Amino acid sequence: MDTALTLTTDMKLVLGLVVFTMAMFLFQRIRADLVALVVLVVLGLSGLIAPEEIFGGFSGSAVMSITATMILGAGLDRTGALNRLAGWLLRRGHGIEQRLLLLTTAMAGLNSSFMQNPSVMALFMPVAARLSSRTTLTLQRLLLPIAAAIVMGGALTMVGNSPLILLNDLLQSANNNLPSGMATLEPLRMFAPLPIGVALVAASLLYFRYYGDRKLQEETRGDQVPTRTESYFAQTYGIEGDVFELSVGAESPLVGMSLGEAESLHGAPLMLALQTGEDVRLAPPADMRIWVGSVLGVMGTRESVADFAQNHFLRLSARLRHFGDLFNPSRAGISEAVIPPTSRFIGKTAAELRLRKQHGLSLLAINRDKKVIRDDVRQTKLRAGDMLVLHSIWQDLHQAAESRDFAVVTDYPKGEQRPHKFKIAMAIFGLTVLIALTSKVPVALTLMTGVVGMLLTGVLRMDEAYAAINWKTVFMMAGLIPLGWAMDSSGAAAWVAGHTVERLPEGMPVWLLELCVAVLTTAFSLVISHVGATIVMVPIAINLALAAGGNPTSFALIVALSASNNLMTSSNPVISMVTGPASYTPRQMWRVGGPLSAIYLVVVVLMVNLMSWWNAWGR
Repeated sequence: MDTALTLTTDMKLVLGLVVFTMAMFLFQRIRADLVALVVLVVLGLSGLIAPEEIFGGFSGSAVMSITATMILGAGLDRTGALNRLAGWLLRRGHGIEQRLLLLTTAMAGLNSSFMQNPSVMALFMPVAARLSSRTTLTLQRLLLPIAAAIVMGGALTMVGNSPLILLNDLLQSANNNLPSGMATLEPLRMFAPLPIGVALVAASLLYFRYYGDRKLQEETRGDQVPTRTESYFAQTYGIEGDVFELSVGAESPLVGMSLGEAESLHGAPLMLALQTGEDVRLAPPADMRIWVGSVLGVMGTRESVADFAQNHFLRLSARLRHFGDLFNPSRAGISEAVIPPTSRFIGKTAAELRLRKQHGLSLLAINRDKKVIRDDVRQTKLRAGDMLVLHSIWQDLHQAAESRDFAVVTDYPKGEQRPHKFKIAMAIFGLTVLIALTSKVPVALTLMTGVVGMLLTGVLRMDEAYAAINWKTVFMMAGLIPLGWAMDSSGAAAWVAGHTVERLPEGMPVWLLELCVAVLTTAFSLVISHVGATIVMVPIAINLALAAGGNPTSFALIVALSASNNLMTSSNPVISMVTGPASYTPRQMWRVGGPLSAIYLVVVVLMVNLMSWWNAWGR
């Protein structure tokens, strides 16, 4: 390879765009997707990319693949697959913390092999909240191991994360600028990185089993992290306490009482749910009777609930064995709603309106003129402008809000759940995986086959599929892909690689150069997006491999994997999703995530070289 390339005007412009992109991502003065569109327009107007090719990123297989994975993930979510998973994990965990943590993180890693990492994290957040509410595992001990497993599991397939989805497009682009006589770089098959992903997931599980979990406990000792009520009920409403289950025995005076009569007893907690036999109700009607064997789902401070249980011969449990699904935040929770001047509710009480029986809504409090009314709230006449604090199933709230008698001001999930489509969704998902394993159909087409199946069978509606797509991610990726093409076609990547090789020590081993590439890519991913780091570094890595006598595909694969190796900062979208709910500090993230990131680099370089050696030996 010629390392004495002259720096041309086109190269300078491309490198200038790279520096501009990094600076904008680092300082966040402009949105990332807008930065990508600015770069796209400049590439087109400058002639660095031909006009007929400038929008090719939008129709590329990478963008189609990432769109399909988003829609498939939404389909699985609609069927309640993750709620079922949470129940399975609790049963298999048998109350043993380490076993439950191991199973949860392993399942998160497996899920991330076919879904976009942020989507998997979003689906596992309520799973973690439910597990935390029913065990002694705090969110701080759960969320970071889950996030790490999701990042690692993304390496199991070529569609597990955005950098790997991009890789084949960038390899095909590099073929246009390879030296004459050089073998064409073949696209990687769906499960090409599987051994690397297995090693990474195993490393993550072992790390948290023998070091990370202990470190998290040390780092968070003394911190009060909300894990029960706070996971389901926002403290901003001023309603304090935890959720408990009270089992009614034959000796309890509550036997035969209606729920309304039980609520009027001195010191009674908020009664949100009732199970009698097979009848399980959230926001049960006031005339529903309590019998021997009934279970009450109540909310209040531990002391007050314990006193009420003792006084009325009830068995108290802090673990939600009966109402775990009902109190799942993806299904139910607290909301605020305002009474408009035209409401039929004005002048009536909650008891008269029968909010629980007619609408499935439990009225917890009324915020009137900045004063919160909690005592005898069901007998308080409502006024225009009252802010109602409600607890309900989200679907019931959505239906009740259609009457226009109150306006919900809290953002809540409005999507319809379709648990009856669970088997159909799983069959389609399994068939998609089978096609990917046994055929040579392109990955994007395979995934779109699964999407079409979910749409035709009613697992998802077309509007819901559109809503599932993160258009910011799509535009950012499609806008930056031509920058990678320009790095190749202008010779900028070859120039950078050539001048880098010239400055390397004589006889430097290829594996050490690969490690340097991995470290540099990881450093880029800390300040710019993993997509941006991949697009900038893959052309450079391929040209470095050509100059140093290495395997270009191996170098490119190391870049794509290392671009996701950010377990310390919120520039990784998965990590950014857990720092707030678990109240992680930057110090905690670096002390726990930093060592794991170093292990990630070593495992990636080692496994890529082992796979290269195995393939060469097999020939």
